[in-house]
Formats: sequence, C-alpha cells, structure tokens
Amino acid sequence: MTLDTGALRAHFPALESGLAFFDGPGGTQTPRPVAEAIASTMTGPLSNRGLVSASELNAEAAVTDFRAAYADLLRLPADGIVHGRSATQLTYDFARHLAKDWRPGDEIVLSRLDHDCNVRPWVQAARSSGATVRWIDLDRATGELQLDSYARILSSRTRLVAVTAASNVLGTIPPLREIADRAHDVGALVHVDGVHYAAHRLVDVPALGADLFVCSPYKFFGPHCGVLGAAPELLERIRPDKLLPSPDTVPERFEFGTLPYEILAGATAAVDFLASLVPAASGPRRTRLARSFDALHAHEETLRTALDTGLAALGDSVTVHSRAADRTPTTLLSLAGHDARDAQRHLAARDVVAPAGSFYAYEPFTALKLEDPALRIGLAPYNTAGEVERLLDGLRSFV
Repeated sequence: MTLDTGALRAHFPALESGLAFFDGPGGTQTPRPVAEAIASTMTGPLSNRGLVSASELNAEAAVTDFRAAYADLLRLPADGIVHGRSATQLTYDFARHLAKDWRPGDEIVLSRLDHDCNVRPWVQAARSSGATVRWIDLDRATGELQLDSYARILSSRTRLVAVTAASNVLGTIPPLREIADRAHDVGALVHVDGVHYAAHRLVDVPALGADLFVCSPYKFFGPHCGVLGAAPELLERIRPDKLLPSPDTVPERFEFGTLPYEILAGATAAVDFLASLVPAASGPRRTRLARSFDALHAHEETLRTALDTGLAALGDSVTVHSRAADRTPTTLLSLAGHDARDAQRHLAARDVVAPAGSFYAYEPFTALKLEDPALRIGLAPYNTAGEVERLLDGLRSFV
C-alpha cells in the first residue's frame, strides 16, 4: 500500500502555514475531521449520559463510540478501554491502585529506556508501599535494553514490570514480547508505555504481551487525552478509591467525574482518520487500520532512510544517538560544539520545527550520559521528502 501524502496533507490546516513539522513525538498536528468532531459534539445537543433525551443519547454515543474505536486500535474488548486526561495521569492512577497490594520485599522492575511517566509513578508507589525498585540497564553503544540485566533481577518477588514499547527520544523498540513472557513466568504484571509506539506501529496488546497498555491520541492526530487498555478480567480485580455513587462497573470505575464527551469524539475521529489513510481499503475498521499502518510505516521508513543518509554525510559535526536495530522514525542527535537550542532556533528561522531538550527522558539521558539539550527529529505521516531535505539543508548551514 502507498500513502498518498498530498491527499493526507490536505486535511491539516496547520500545514498551510508552510512550516515543516518534525515535532510529532511531542504531538502531531490535527486534521479537520478531528476538530470538526470535537466542535459538533460540543455544540450539541449535549447533556450528561443517559438514555432518554437526544442530548443524553449523544453523550452516551460519544462514550460508546470511543470505547469501540480504541478496542479496534488496541485489539481489546471495548469494556477494557479506560479514558484518562493523559498517559501520565493514568499511570499515576494505576500505580496507586496496584500498590495497595504491594508489601515490603515485593519488587518492581523499571527500565532505563523509559520516559519519566513510566518511571516516577512506580518509583513513588514503591516507596510508599515499601517495595524495592530494580532496573533494566541500557546499552550505551546501541541504545537498547540489556536483557541479561533483566534476567538477573527477575524473581518470584517481582510484582510488576513497567517498560516502554518505544523510546520517545531514541526511537528504540525493545523486544516487548520477550520481556513480557519472562515477567509472566514469575507471575508479574506488565505495564507498557505505548505512547510513542502507537503513533508508528499498529498495536496488538495481546500479541505484545502487555497486561496494561497506555497511549495518547494527540500523538496520532487526536486531541489531548490518554487511553489505557487492558483485559476486562484484569480490571475487575483492581479496586480504585472512588466516590460512593459513581459506577463500580468496568471500565467506568476508573474514570473519575463527568467524561469530556467532545474529547472522546475527537479521539474516536482520530482512529477513523487513521483507518482512512488508504482510501481503497475496505472491511472492518481493524482491517483498514492494518492497511493504513502498513502504508504509514513504509512512508516513514523511506523518509528515515533519507534522513539517516543526510545526517551521515554531515560527518563528525553530528552525533546520532538513535542506533537501535529496531526503532521508530525518531532521531536524537547532538551537534559538535553547538547548543541544540541554537540549532532549534536556526531551523525555526527557516520554518522547520525540530525541538531541543531532554523530553522527560531523564533515565535515558542519564544512563547514556547525553548532554541536555539534544535535538529530536520526529517524522510523521504528513512529512515529505522535500521537508526532510529542507531540514538537512538547515543543519548543513548551521554546522
């Protein structure tokens, strides 16, 4: 399948600005169908959920459609889909829920590859419960997890393994199924940060071996919110603190207060937009999503190859830190003798958006002894070969 980039770009008003956006890992631009879904839901008629008036039914449909869309995206039952304000908020919530059952002597395994949203909530929950934190180390040469260190720290005391499906700064995709299988062998749960992964690969939560999987629709054309997916049977065993009159059914027991129906509608529209990237595709939404992600992946890999070639031609003036054999089209680099923030400003003057920072990736930056800030170049489906060349031209003139 081939991605029609021209047709795709026509849906994004922000691209009419002439800016070339390489900041997708921090959030993509928004297509019109998503914005229109949010606006039409907000302008109603709309009330709290119910089954009587048209306004109540509209709210109910927003929730039902959202769960169905993310069930298709993650390949899970609809009653295993939980809405949250962000992936960080959901991770904090579930860290608190799960830590109720942890005791001194229990162990939690974290990774040096992860964004802090899949680190600090677990560290803090472990501290409050008396559990011990163990670490999967990161290989400085490759930017990949050292699975021999993982094998050494797993034990019958391990209660949870939290790991990313893809690094938000290096793009590294670890062997998640192998990590999950080893965790399950000792009876541990596996919590996966899929925020970066879900923007570039079609998620199959059961195939990945994740027990709990979080993602963020604003990384793949949707509004700012978070989604957690899990088997409903697992969610039934987790008991959150909640208001007495609020629902105790799954997944509603994890969603506190009135849901933002307009955001749910926008998040649903983002999944439908993804499913439409190959217009000739037909069949169930999951089938259409698979074809879209095949086309999306092929397009991004072509651009990444061009980017890698162009960066290599810059020689010693650029150090590329993204070296994993399997990674997303996200590249972290440093520029010899230069502050990455100056490079960001230089590119911005040429209408190229590529941010500098450490991007909440405290553990990878520390483990790899990376200087903060570094420059992150993230490719998205709407990027073009011409934009990649504009970026490379800007870097050539900068160095």
